[in-house]
Amino acid sequence: MTHQTTAAMTSPDLTPVPRPSLLRVVRDQRKTVMLAALLVVATYWVAGQLGEWRLAACIAIGVALGLANHIVTEYWLLRLISSGDQPTRGKIARSTFLRLLVLSIVAVGTAVAFWPDGIGLLLGLAIFRLIALVMTGIPLLKELNKA
Repeated sequence: MTHQTTAAMTSPDLTPVPRPSLLRVVRDQRKTVMLAALLVVATYWVAGQLGEWRLAACIAIGVALGLANHIVTEYWLLRLISSGDQPTRGKIARSTFLRLLVLSIVAVGTAVAFWPDGIGLLLGLAIFRLIALVMTGIPLLKELNKA
């Protein structure tokens, strides 16, 4: 080992990247998890007033699927970043396509199985996704305004 290699390995600029874990992702996304829980509680409260328990369950399942997709996406991104590999467009596209294909099959299959209340599942998924996008976009807009 040369002196230069040893110095590069002990350089303070190279901080080790923590190992990705699902628990870390859930902790980092606690606002999103709390939002999903709030949406589920609100769904049951409103649907309970109307006596539509099956619809409420379908909407809650949709919110849960949206949250699961969000957590899995964040975990995948954390693993990708911590690995240090340079991902190709094809690898990113295949992973995204596979994740969304599984999500779509589960969501549409469940919606059809519980029709007509099953449409609430797609509604819950869409509402969660919209709110999650807004929650992601607001910090980005704040950073752009600072620059």
